Amino acid sequence: MKETPLTRLVGVRHPIVQTGMGWVAGPRLVSATANAGALGILASATMTLDQLRAAVREVRARTDAPFGVNLRADAADAGERVRILVEEGVRVASFALAPSRELIAELKEAGVVVMPTVGARRHAEKVAAWGADAVVVQGAEGGGHTAEVATTVLLPQVVDAVRIPVVAAGGFFDGRGLVAALAYGAAGVAMGTRFLLTSDSTVPDAVKARYLAATVREVTVTRAVDGLPHRMLRTELVDALERSGRGRALVRAVRHASGFRGLSGLTWRRMIRDGLALKHGKDLSWSQVLLAANTPMLLRAAMVDGRTDLGVMASGQVAGVIDDLPSCAELVERIMAEADGTLARLRAVR
Repeated sequence: MKETPLTRLVGVRHPIVQTGMGWVAGPRLVSATANAGALGILASATMTLDQLRAAVREVRARTDAPFGVNLRADAADAGERVRILVEEGVRVASFALAPSRELIAELKEAGVVVMPTVGARRHAEKVAAWGADAVVVQGAEGGGHTAEVATTVLLPQVVDAVRIPVVAAGGFFDGRGLVAALAYGAAGVAMGTRFLLTSDSTVPDAVKARYLAATVREVTVTRAVDGLPHRMLRTELVDALERSGRGRALVRAVRHASGFRGLSGLTWRRMIRDGLALKHGKDLSWSQVLLAANTPMLLRAAMVDGRTDLGVMASGQVAGVIDDLPSCAELVERIMAEADGTLARLRAVR
């Protein structure tokens, strides 16, 4: 397979992106992805500024290939994080929420590629008008906070609406999916769960086993965690949150928030402010505001501590069809071989 607008834009060999998953996309996974010829994205929302700089330097020590960093556009210290990216020569800045016009301009002036993730056509049009270099479009199949429209419907809408490279996310795990995305007009695919389930991922083995055992029907969307549609594996905690009344949910939220505050060094005021940023325009209870502020703690419990009973496990629907743990190099090589094989079969049909 030849280059695409994505590979030309960011300087990677293959049109594949490993998304910035909190507590998962650390230096080891990102550098392994980069060395495999794809674009690895470092998750920084759970890091302090010093940790972010150290993580970027660790990735740089492990690979000479381009990589990116995922940022929270609404973080109070977003400007300081952008400066770290610029000073450390990071190639790509990705965002889960649309960055401001000013933040995009600052990054572009420094030569950093800006690639936000969106879940609606109007959001893609907005960031494109503000100067974003590319956009990742995540459909409802994707893990974590997710959209309401399936990728197969959302992707062509966005491709037709913007004139920048579009990367398809949500439901991709193999070479056939890559070819399908390219046929829709995308410049590549972005995958989270598929990279989480590799031997280079630092997620505990017991947690990986839980993902591998899941069926498609066991990857659910719930609003019980923070009031927003959140795709994850159905677990004991999810069941408990969905059964809990507001009083019990508030007690649970305060306990988790206290734990995350100790780990992150954030003040209660900062955590409540971050939660209220998600509450804006949404009917969230106070327990949901606290849960929104400390969702990283719930993710950490599973992704770092291996406590599947106490944590949440964000997941794309593809977890239900994944049954192995290749290295990043094996995965990328396999996807590209499958894509080439699929294209060859399509040509033979003519």
